[in-house]
Amino acid sequence: MTSVRFNILDTIGNTSIVQLQNAVPSNGVRILMKMESSNPTGSMKDRMAFAMVTAAENDGRLKAGGAVVEYTGGSTGVSLALVCSVKKHPLHVVTSDAFSKEKLDHMRLLGAELTLIPSDNGKQTEKLTKDMIREAHALAERTGAYITAQMDNTDQLAAYTKLADEIYKQTEGQMDVFVQSVGSGAALRGVSERLRRLDNRIRFVAVEPDESAVLSGGPSGSHRIDGIGAGYVVPLWYDGIADEFQAVSTADARAMVDRLAREEGLFCGLSTGANATAALRVAERLKPGSTVVTVACDSGLKYMSSFRQHMEPLT
Repeated sequence: MTSVRFNILDTIGNTSIVQLQNAVPSNGVRILMKMESSNPTGSMKDRMAFAMVTAAENDGRLKAGGAVVEYTGGSTGVSLALVCSVKKHPLHVVTSDAFSKEKLDHMRLLGAELTLIPSDNGKQTEKLTKDMIREAHALAERTGAYITAQMDNTDQLAAYTKLADEIYKQTEGQMDVFVQSVGSGAALRGVSERLRRLDNRIRFVAVEPDESAVLSGGPSGSHRIDGIGAGYVVPLWYDGIADEFQAVSTADARAMVDRLAREEGLFCGLSTGANATAALRVAERLKPGSTVVTVACDSGLKYMSSFRQHMEPLT
């Protein structure tokens, strides 16, 4: 008999790890995927949204019934909408038409109010990110709402410390490399800081869009991988978080999404495709018996309309 949870927020975390069977190298290196897509909104961002809101409530920055503002490409907004709906905080999200319609609809269905910032033909760019941030801060100042400000918020690091502890326990400490795509930088920062304390031989790989690989010194550009690649060095980032960088193109991420679905039965978004692509590249050069861990950041159900554009039409 399973225990009854107090509310939906109690189901966040404690996600499974799955070993890939087909999208793997021939050298016997294991690739394990932490299935964050099984969180309540289908995203790892449920962890950080809960951590940010709870921390602000606990220290009085966010009063009972107080309004919340955030800028987001979608998954953070959906996760905040879930948390705020349960905790009774009105939420106003500044987002854009560059992000999946499913995410925007999901936020609205959970009760969030949306302000859309126009994009350059659906592309994610540094300018779009900064325009969204500017508008969200202005909105919070006008209304007196609490802005979670994910690009600067260190409260979320506690969520990723817990994620790291889960991974370490599930792998029994038998991991050599952790691979994670970078949006705000909080996930890789929080996980790496914790795992380095537990085992300093683990290496960490940062994944960013090839079209905008700014963390590894490339130029800022536009891409279509939701949730990562802000187009500039984000405030939570510092030198030393990553031991290595992998730049993955939108096309390669999309090809891996198809492969994961057809060969592994895992239906994921493009950031997960980027993670798996990078994990496979890294695994191919490791010695047999090594283990690479990466993350299924969210569910492919969040991107059906954009995926449909690349599918053969039914006849």
